[in-house]
Amino acid sequence: MTARGLGIDVGGTNLRAALVELETGAVVALRRHALAGRSPGEVVSVAASLARALGAEPGTTVGVGFAGQLQAGSGVVLNAPNLGWRDVPLGELLSGALGAPVRVANDLSAAAWGEARFGAARGARESLVVFVGTGVGAGLLLGGRLHEGAGGVAGELGHVKVDRPPGTAPRRCGCGMTDCLEAWAGGAAVEARVREAVAEGRAPAPAPGEARSGAGRTDVAARAGEEWALSLWEETAGLLGRAVASAATLLDPGRVVLGGGLLLGNALLYEMVERRIREETSRTAAAHLVVARAALGDEAGVVGAALLGAGR
Repeated sequence: MTARGLGIDVGGTNLRAALVELETGAVVALRRHALAGRSPGEVVSVAASLARALGAEPGTTVGVGFAGQLQAGSGVVLNAPNLGWRDVPLGELLSGALGAPVRVANDLSAAAWGEARFGAARGARESLVVFVGTGVGAGLLLGGRLHEGAGGVAGELGHVKVDRPPGTAPRRCGCGMTDCLEAWAGGAAVEARVREAVAEGRAPAPAPGEARSGAGRTDVAARAGEEWALSLWEETAGLLGRAVASAATLLDPGRVVLGGGLLLGNALLYEMVERRIREETSRTAAAHLVVARAALGDEAGVVGAALLGAGR
């Protein structure tokens, strides 16, 4: 039987777990759970429960992609803004609950590795993988290897500083600082900005029973030419596009892979961000830059985590 590994992806709002065929990257079975409780104990309990539901056998290798800043090689979460964690020994806690060694990596490092092995970054020795979901993050592949930095926190694109739009007040990020990219252009920030626009009368209130998110409403309204939505998308795309273009100019990755629910779920925003990346990357780097959609979608994190957990 083909070797399988367990991959766990802990995001800001959801936890996914999957059994993955290590030779092919195929997801054999997947479970997803919305994180109502966000304490370390609750998250570990959910992860263990999903692992049992997936039928993970004793001895199955385990890898975790976690949305936060990690201490290199230790499995310790130094700071997880979207969960409110600091200095949590996640690897140790999960290893005890699952009865197996656990490799913990940043969620975008895991997603980048999944895309490098079986997705849109396959075959590229240098690539920058950027996901925009609840937050904003990036994974780096340099020389065909995952680059996690001296302290394990490389790729924290969401916490670079941005020039906020004219006439606006500073926005505090979950990391405790102000005017991070994530505080303006992450999915949670977009939802907050839509609510503010409705409260201030600049945007219409959602229709009763409407299921679309604030981002989904904005994308539809922007396509229809509504000024409030176009303005919000132009600001969001400008901030994201410039940050990614700056990183591409610095690193010359050759390939940029874009993913995450906010980008892949809102077609106009994706188009605007891609255009800004091409416009603002230096001409020499842009001349051979390929911008691609993440091929593995929401499964990139669990696939990459499972591979890392197995040392592949």
